[in-house]
Amino acid sequence: MESAALSRIGLAGLAVMGQNLALNIAEKGFPISVYNRTSSKVDETVDRARSEGSLPLTGQYTPRDFVLSLQRPRSVIILVKAGAPVDHTIAALSDHLEPGDCIIDGGNEWYENTERRIAHVADKGLLYLGMGVSGGEDGARHGPSLMPGGDRQAYNNIQDILTKVAAQVEDGPCVTYIGEGGSGNFVKMVHNGIEYGDMQLISEAYDVLKHVGGLSNSEIGDIFAEWNRGELESFLIEITADIFKVKDEDGEGFLVDKILDKTGMKGTGKWTVQQAAELSIAAPTIAASLDCRYLSGLKEERESAAAVLREAGLSDELGEMVQRQAAWRRVVGLAVSAGISTPGMCASLAYFDTYRRARLPANLVQAQRDLFGAHTYERVDRPGAFHTEWTKLARNGVGALN
Repeated sequence: MESAALSRIGLAGLAVMGQNLALNIAEKGFPISVYNRTSSKVDETVDRARSEGSLPLTGQYTPRDFVLSLQRPRSVIILVKAGAPVDHTIAALSDHLEPGDCIIDGGNEWYENTERRIAHVADKGLLYLGMGVSGGEDGARHGPSLMPGGDRQAYNNIQDILTKVAAQVEDGPCVTYIGEGGSGNFVKMVHNGIEYGDMQLISEAYDVLKHVGGLSNSEIGDIFAEWNRGELESFLIEITADIFKVKDEDGEGFLVDKILDKTGMKGTGKWTVQQAAELSIAAPTIAASLDCRYLSGLKEERESAAAVLREAGLSDELGEMVQRQAAWRRVVGLAVSAGISTPGMCASLAYFDTYRRARLPANLVQAQRDLFGAHTYERVDRPGAFHTEWTKLARNGVGALN
């Protein structure tokens, strides 16, 4: 191939995030080649590039043709599931790469895996970046926050691309070289851990507003929208306001109420808590959010516990449990009012109150995960996995996609 016909960069792994990032790169004027083991995903991405503005994107169907379609020194972004799939993709591509070429892993990967891969590909003369990508599928398409770490020369080779495709804010693009080794993945891990904590706090605010304040979904949505106009302005507050606007097109009421209160996770929150423990750093809010996700998964146990507690209120044999619970709450409440820290008592009571509830505010967390990451959700009224285009529908007030 002549140099003029070669792509500036390549991307392998064409799930939603991969497709959207590839289209973002192409839209910014950088010719890109794409590859996926499933050829239909390549065709789908090529069709999208054509329909979204005849973007400079070329599909390739074998690892060899994909690598040979790139300008030297070659730079290849991979966006596949963390763990073994990354190693398999690296192996398939490195057979055709040359010394000086670069692999950029854009997934949520454990930073020590990135450091292992840096050493592994260095034996072949290849460069490596572990790059955190934040912003979900919409961010990937229109401007993500990027956290690249690893070989500095590899970053220099694609710096002009990253600064154009990243989100643009007042003080510049949302990308910088983080540092050597797995630092980019480490920063993304902590970023996600903080996000776990933020989402938990938001869900608790929703829970209080709904069950203590007695507010409707519309009223709660209005409160979050108001908060987003003040000092709490943020992506998570904004999307939460949108979630409370979406009606259920398959039934009456709001869609958020039809979501099963079981929260999934990809592992970065757990990694953050594990790393904090290794470094003897307290991370109580993130740890609490992780505990709540674990407990949300115990749906059947929670329903049983709620039934047992109801019976306790009607049974002489179990009156004792109710009385001790009341005293427990009084002591914790007095301590909180007096500004006395009782983390053990508070954590134990929070565990009890979470475990005994048949319905948790985890439905909101799962809605948030589906909005920004297309992680899907389950419903309370029928089986299956569902995905909703929340932001779009918040403007129109209708439905969900199966």
